Amino acid sequence: MAVRNIFYVSPFLWMPRYFFNVHNEGSSPDMEGEELLNNEAAWLEATLMAGNLFKDIHGKFKPGDEWSLEVTDERRNPLYFIRVSAEEI
Repeated sequence: MAVRNIFYVSPFLWMPRYFFNVHNEGSSPDMEGEELLNNEAAWLEATLMAGNLFKDIHGKFKPGDEWSLEVTDERRNPLYFIRVSAEEI
């Protein structure tokens, strides 16, 4: 009989909630959040989300503009901040 590694997540396992707040000309705070396994999973989600959101700007990003994504924990403590800014030199 072969031994198999099975990853089982109990339905009673508590997962922390993370919030992803977008900041640009009009900030949009995340009021719902997302339950994720840990901070590492929140960072991965933030990088995927930032890439998807930023590509939807469709050329509207100009020199002098700044765009950011802030990740907070369930107590709204900041964990990560991804910032994109443009400047003309």
